[in-house]
Amino acid sequence: MRSIPKSKKTKAITAASFDEKFVNGEDISEYLDLEQATVVQRVNVDFPSWMVKMLDREAVKINVSRQAIIKMWIRERLDPVRRITL
Repeated sequence: MRSIPKSKKTKAITAASFDEKFVNGEDISEYLDLEQATVVQRVNVDFPSWMVKMLDREAVKINVSRQAIIKMWIRERLDPVRRITL
């Protein structure tokens, strides 16, 4: 069974046990490595319908979601060194 990686300040636990504790409303903070956490910020962007259709076609070609392809393409423009190649 897969386990969540142990860092210096966190305890190791299986993914199933972690999920069960979370679902039961238990404190899971001792299993989290907040130094490695990523902050996500939601952003709304309006696209014309023709662009959404084109995004959807491209996403189907590489078998990802619309959101995933937008993230991949923006990341490529912002950080070409870390470009994702398929």
